[in-house]
Amino acid sequence: MSDVVLWDYPKSSASYRVRIALNLANITYRIETVNLLEKQHKSAEHLALNPQGFVPVLDIDGHRFTQSLAILDYLDTTRGLGLAPKDPVMRAKVQALTYAIAVDLHPVCNLSVATYATKGNEPARTNWMRHFIEPGLATIEALLAEFTPAPFVTGDKPGFADVCLIPQLYNAKKWGADYSTCTRIKAIEAACSALSAFQMAHPDQV
Repeated sequence: MSDVVLWDYPKSSASYRVRIALNLANITYRIETVNLLEKQHKSAEHLALNPQGFVPVLDIDGHRFTQSLAILDYLDTTRGLGLAPKDPVMRAKVQALTYAIAVDLHPVCNLSVATYATKGNEPARTNWMRHFIEPGLATIEALLAEFTPAPFVTGDKPGFADVCLIPQLYNAKKWGADYSTCTRIKAIEAACSALSAFQMAHPDQV
């Protein structure tokens, strides 16, 4: 049994990111599922792991980590994944693109936020998701114009932005958000989908 434990919910975008990174690092890990729909993340047991009541939580190297972006940074630093360019200008641009996905777009489309805003009623909840996801992805497509076209965001291997983008696209499909005109995003999606690290992290495979 692996000493690396990931407290995870399969459809959580933040958890999905961490699964991709763990797979890229070839780290064997054990998943402890926290059912968000059953409010298990609000249980005393889970709050003892993460007082914020969020997933993912990762136990690795004798430490416990929360917040997916912090976990990605730790894995990149300790496992040499090369998720960010070394050039400081390009690194800052990749960070900006990553934050546009993970800090600006993802939180407003968090299921708890959307449910609170719409009281969980349909079609209001679906309309909420599409209202934010479609222009959000259009903005990301525009930001990608700053990068030389390549299989992935910054070259021939996936980085921070790719790892955060793919879970957001899963969310877009779930809610029927249209990003068919985002040609660069779709090309990156195809490149990532061909890699086993992304395939194994997909919610349907967990």
